[in-house]
Amino acid sequence: MRGIWGLMGWRAILAFALALTTPLLMSDAHAQQPANPGPQNVMPLDPTSADLLRLPDTPNTTVVPWTPSERPAKSGKGRNGTSVTLVALLTQDGQRIDSGLVWRVYRDAGSDDPDRNVLVQTSREASPVLRLPPGDYYVNAAFGRAHLTRRITVKEGVESVEPFVLNAGGLRLKALVNDGEPAPPNTVKFDVLSDERDQFGNRTRILSDARPGVIVRLNSGIYHIVSTYGGANSRVSADVTVEAGKLTEVTVTHSAARVTFKLVTRAGGEALPDTQWRILDASGDVVDESVGALPSHILAPGKYTVTARSAGQVYRREFSLDKGDVTEIEVVTQ
Repeated sequence: MRGIWGLMGWRAILAFALALTTPLLMSDAHAQQPANPGPQNVMPLDPTSADLLRLPDTPNTTVVPWTPSERPAKSGKGRNGTSVTLVALLTQDGQRIDSGLVWRVYRDAGSDDPDRNVLVQTSREASPVLRLPPGDYYVNAAFGRAHLTRRITVKEGVESVEPFVLNAGGLRLKALVNDGEPAPPNTVKFDVLSDERDQFGNRTRILSDARPGVIVRLNSGIYHIVSTYGGANSRVSADVTVEAGKLTEVTVTHSAARVTFKLVTRAGGEALPDTQWRILDASGDVVDESVGALPSHILAPGKYTVTARSAGQVYRREFSLDKGDVTEIEVVTQ
């Protein structure tokens, strides 16, 4: 009996000891479990933020802030190369462009001649994720007439995000005529030229025949614009400044007159067909030319000479125009 009671006593002592140590072990194991890391610190988008670009009437352009904390994780090389994400920023403060982009990727040929670089990929996605073999590349981001080209290096097995800060803005022209009336549709076009001149005094033409009311996307800077009403000599030029992330609106007012020509055998007679017309200014320079029985021209106010060629004969007449004139000029063959 003493042996049995002794054995039972030792078992009771052992059970009591296990009961004391088990909560400690469970508590210890729970303390060593890693805590839930929770969501990463990604800044939420605020649609009322003043940092968003406000371009009126631009349904094809959506701009949202870009958070530099968005970084891809390092990983092994993909099946077709290393992953490279391209991001276009409107300004340095992180406004991301989400449409209207064209990306072109060139493999660096290792030559001083950029024309020898080979085009390897083109994308119209806002932020494409490309698979590229390791090496050096030139990437061009184009947003309208705004663009940026820079060199990137792709390393094997290391994914990357490549931001491109275009420093782009918008330019929109409004054209008025004489006393402030809107110019009729399809009568005005304007050219955008560089502010700088070359050694011969010429500017670089950036854009030709743009229409009023259309937003032209340009790199920030100073530009020279030339607006032409009617296709002849009613022109207005101005220097404008385009700021990154902003829309610059320019209003120009043209002074002009409309004149219709007719070649007749007598005053008030029928217009002769197939007449060749040439308009000269007071200096004798050719302003405009046309062919027809009743051609109409829009001209700046001033003094002119018109010549009419018909059946091998040339007839002339001098005339003057004032702002807002709408008139008809007859040239009599006699």
